[in-house]
Amino acid sequence: MAWIYLVVAGLMEVFWSTFLKLSHGFTQLGYSVLTIVGMVASFLLLSQAMKTLPLGTAYAIWTGIGALGAVVVGIVFFREAVTLPRMIFVGLLLIGILGLKATSGH
Repeated sequence: MAWIYLVVAGLMEVFWSTFLKLSHGFTQLGYSVLTIVGMVASFLLLSQAMKTLPLGTAYAIWTGIGALGAVVVGIVFFREAVTLPRMIFVGLLLIGILGLKATSGH
């Protein structure tokens, strides 16, 4: 169950970071509220995952999912650049996330 909490927490990080951008520095009330709700949900789910998963593994995977997801959202919805170097580093992020999961012992 901890892994499910962790993955959902990471997805919630993507959610809140997307709405943080849309909030324009917390000047748009609706997006600002969604950002804060997403942050709280993400942290609560991360805290549940950390009850059984190692700190370093849980935190690194949580931030990795958030970073990877934010890059994808940036490319798909905000038309950010898709370059070979960026995709190489996105691939390295994914490899790191999967490697931590594979070697976590949980």
